[in-house]
Amino acid sequence: MFEQKEKAKASERTGVWHHKLRKYLFSGVPAVALIAAAPAIYTANADAPVLQQNEAPGSSTLNGKAIGLPDFTQLVQHVKPAVVSVRVKEQVSAQMMSGEDSEDNSVNPFKGMPFENNPFKGTPFEKFFHDRKGGQFNAPHQVEAQGSGFFISADGYIVTNNHVVDSASEVEVVTGDGQTYAAKVVGTDKQTDLALIKVDADKKFPFVTLSKDKPQIGQWVVAMGNPFGLGGTVTAGIVSAEGRDIGEGPYDNFLQIDAPINRGNSGGPAFNLKGEVVGVNTAIFSPSGGSVGIAFAIPATTVEGVIPQLQKQGHVTRGWLGVQIQPVTKDIADSLGLKSNEGALITEPQPDSPATQAGLKSGDVITAVNGENVKDARALAQKIAAIPPGTEAALSIVRDSQPEKVTLKIGRMQDQTLKHASLERKDRAQVDKLGLELAPADDVEGAGSKGVAIVGVEPSGEAASLGMAPGDVILKAGGKNVSTPPDVKNALEEARAAGRKHTLVLLRHGKNEIYVAVPVSAG
Repeated sequence: MFEQKEKAKASERTGVWHHKLRKYLFSGVPAVALIAAAPAIYTANADAPVLQQNEAPGSSTLNGKAIGLPDFTQLVQHVKPAVVSVRVKEQVSAQMMSGEDSEDNSVNPFKGMPFENNPFKGTPFEKFFHDRKGGQFNAPHQVEAQGSGFFISADGYIVTNNHVVDSASEVEVVTGDGQTYAAKVVGTDKQTDLALIKVDADKKFPFVTLSKDKPQIGQWVVAMGNPFGLGGTVTAGIVSAEGRDIGEGPYDNFLQIDAPINRGNSGGPAFNLKGEVVGVNTAIFSPSGGSVGIAFAIPATTVEGVIPQLQKQGHVTRGWLGVQIQPVTKDIADSLGLKSNEGALITEPQPDSPATQAGLKSGDVITAVNGENVKDARALAQKIAAIPPGTEAALSIVRDSQPEKVTLKIGRMQDQTLKHASLERKDRAQVDKLGLELAPADDVEGAGSKGVAIVGVEPSGEAASLGMAPGDVILKAGGKNVSTPPDVKNALEEARAAGRKHTLVLLRHGKNEIYVAVPVSAG
């Protein structure tokens, strides 16, 4: 038996708590790229029970049309044997509980007693629970946790979440019939929160398949897993939305479902009415930590790209372009003369990157990859990552308001981290003046030799609302290098004469470079 205790990392997002569906433990422990496209490696074995059905179960019909709610009985009977509980053990290092060095001695239940600093004083265990200053510690120990998973092949491969097994020293799988098997971690991918584990046994396991079809909003889904340790739990709901970005990383592309999902459901499948897996349950939004009807699942298309690589090499190889990028806002689009605010704006190509070698420049806007439109910076990350390293790719860009084509060879993502430049405030109020005091950078100590330094900002001026601050340096304005305050003023005048409401300014803010769309009426 495994004792359970909630293990969750929570971060406040817009008034609610975002909870990863982390494991239950005795105590708390636990540029551009994405998944290289690869064909599915799992095929049906004639001798293995492929758990899938082709028609929606149990719906009543009237004049050939379904009426009422579906009956999920047949679906559940078909696919439930492939869903498992995943149990893990993790090693936790020593932790201080209370004593002289504790931040809050009031939590010490032995306070005031002769042995308050060490309840094991005078026993053989004293040395394990006493530091040199009298603090009481938990000794190093193992904790146990659990999540969910599902078989995707008859020979024992199981999909689950990375956060379920990433720190595991031991992994066990409990099947629906109560059998327990030791499992090994084959591969993990932190970026998509997916993991592949395997059970070795002299038998064929029932398994399910990934859906090839994109789920539709409003479509029924059935979720299965091990919430709160209650293995074999089934819940139902609909697909509420798709393409959700919940701030977990550059590859966020979650399905949102309203089937009740709770802690312990992590890694479990969400099925369509054909018995195909449309997603892997991984996160929830909740003020309490329990289900409130907003859950997120990794789409089957993502799983299909990641799992073959995890099986083959234990990790995912992603394409790499090597650019620092930021979104194209409406104001930035106006300053560049773009008809829409789609695409990804390059703020800085990284040295010795495919982007630099191909001649991409700061200020270029990438609008398409291999003929597919780029909606935003996140979409660019996903498209580049899906291209195998070493493959040539054709980029459509806009440079100086003119469309161009660039062909380059995609690199291999190593430890590079995608850099996103962003402004602290998105909405800009229109005011009569910019409110800046400028000086040539080479006249200001510490500002460098290039650009125009900002030496003063009026608190009520437009520059302040744009996030500009003393110490920032304007490197470009209107696509041209600037070195004096009149250069900045001229860029504003030229944009106004061209009928634009904004001009684009490249700003060095600390160690980062970002683009800011400055209203020309403020000049």
